[in-house]
Amino acid sequence: MKALITAGGRGTRLRPITYSMNKHLIPVGNVPMIVHALKKIAETGITEVGININEGDTSIEDLCGDGSEWGLKISYLEQIGGALGLAHIIKNGRKWLGDDDFIFYLGDNIILGSLKEFVDNFKKSGANAYLALSKVHDPERFGVPEINEAGEIVRVLEKPENPPSDFAVTGIYCYDKTVHDAIDAIKPSPRGELEISDTHTQMIQSGGVVKYEVVEGWWKDTGKPYDLIEGNALLLDGMAHANNAGEVEDGVEIIGDVDIQEGARILGRSVIHGPVSIGKNAIIRDAIIGPHTTIGHMTEVSGATIQNSIIMDEADIETAETITESIIGHNARISSAHKTKPSGHKMIIGENAQLEL
Repeated sequence: MKALITAGGRGTRLRPITYSMNKHLIPVGNVPMIVHALKKIAETGITEVGININEGDTSIEDLCGDGSEWGLKISYLEQIGGALGLAHIIKNGRKWLGDDDFIFYLGDNIILGSLKEFVDNFKKSGANAYLALSKVHDPERFGVPEINEAGEIVRVLEKPENPPSDFAVTGIYCYDKTVHDAIDAIKPSPRGELEISDTHTQMIQSGGVVKYEVVEGWWKDTGKPYDLIEGNALLLDGMAHANNAGEVEDGVEIIGDVDIQEGARILGRSVIHGPVSIGKNAIIRDAIIGPHTTIGHMTEVSGATIQNSIIMDEADIETAETITESIIGHNARISSAHKTKPSGHKMIIGENAQLEL
């Protein structure tokens, strides 16, 4: 069995962050999303992984290499012509996939639990396709199954205005080789894409067996900025905790579960309120960090209060203000303008941005 992971697309709903970086490289819990995906695949025992990437994009390969760090063998599959739908990603990977069964994993999804049981259940189910469903409050954002009284999926609709159920098809699927015939049989949707929802409906209508299981509490889509922030909080709640700080001064207060990485310095009268992850060689001085906050590698924070936020690598924040529910990009700079402002500023800051608060 193989794994096919998506790491392409443009991440338009996460701009300006994604103007300068691939969405799948955004750190959650201080680890890039694509690395979380690879770790989850490795737990299943699958070793052969194909990663779908944008044409000409080398950033994923630069980070992940050949996959040996996680016991994997990675192949990179360029999607020529841009984003043409999830089913097109499978079509694009047809030669690499061969006739093998595979798990299809959207690399911008956050999974808290193990995928091993899901994969094992597919193998035992006898299904041609095996889907993970989750109840959501906004099913119109997703592929939505219509389920009959016998509990069977009869069709799947892509982003319907009037959803037939409150379930979403999450970004985790298992297939056998018959999925390729279904994809060959469908046509592009009105938005010009080969839809994975149409693929599932085609499989059902052609006599294929499409089964599912309902997952609760361990899946998070990261399509919008606050989804990222919420996913970051979920990961921090379940992370391993360790204090490997290079220096923690006497006046510092550490409360709850924290992950402080090598070389980080916590100085002055700082308060770290877990769950928090502080990256390598970061400097925290007279600041309040957390809860549910990640501070990137080599980032410096002085004087600020930062809560429920993602601060990426090499940012420089020097202000007495409170930053909450925010994403601060790589190498961004925030400094004080010495003006009275309401507390709790919210912001999505892209790479190399500079702000005065």
